[in-house]
Amino acid sequence: MAVIGQAEQKDVDLRAALTDGHAKLRGLLAGLTEDAVRAPSALPGWTRGHVLTHVEGVALALARQARYALRGRLIEVYDGGRPARDAAIEAGHGRGAAQLATAVGDALDEAEASWAGVGPDDWQRPVTYRDGTVRTAGLAWWRELEIHTADALLGAGPEDWPPQLCTHLVGFLSVRVPEGIALTLTAVDADLSWRLGDGDPVAVEGRLTDLAAWLAGRLPRQPLTGDPLPRLGSWP
Repeated sequence: MAVIGQAEQKDVDLRAALTDGHAKLRGLLAGLTEDAVRAPSALPGWTRGHVLTHVEGVALALARQARYALRGRLIEVYDGGRPARDAAIEAGHGRGAAQLATAVGDALDEAEASWAGVGPDDWQRPVTYRDGTVRTAGLAWWRELEIHTADALLGAGPEDWPPQLCTHLVGFLSVRVPEGIALTLTAVDADLSWRLGDGDPVAVEGRLTDLAAWLAGRLPRQPLTGDPLPRLGSWP
């Protein structure tokens, strides 16, 4: 069994991963109905309309991080910061199904165009997002796209996350492991294991998608071993 340390992550073909994620969400939007838009999502207090409006906003916000970086310029993630982002979600979630599907589709068009313009030498250009790079922003969009596509409950869940996303999430979210715990995660269907943190040993086993879902604060499709599961820290 391969044992992966906390800092180790496999390289991701980010352009291909985003193309697949965009196609998945577009396919789900094709059947969007008025009842579906108003129905609850997997996020407490949010309808599917809230989730999809958030996806629209974050797609545009992170795409412009890349677009401005290619010009050698830095720009805030959201004009007006978090308050403006929250206001846009509240203003947009009540739109009709057709209008919302069109808006999200247009945002995906913009995202595709922006990320397609990133050349091999552009991924390390600086961006404002987390004081990172174009690749940092691209990975963030990949996480947001896949996780919130599952949150929308339109037919794709964490069990449909690709293996590379799951392994990426384990690395990215390893900081959620509480202090004083040496957590061993074992993916029983992928011959992979991770050792995260230091302290008292705790072992958790399950399918790769279920481990990633749990670390991301989502409900695993099948139960994980380890009772009780450790209480995870804040999202990084």
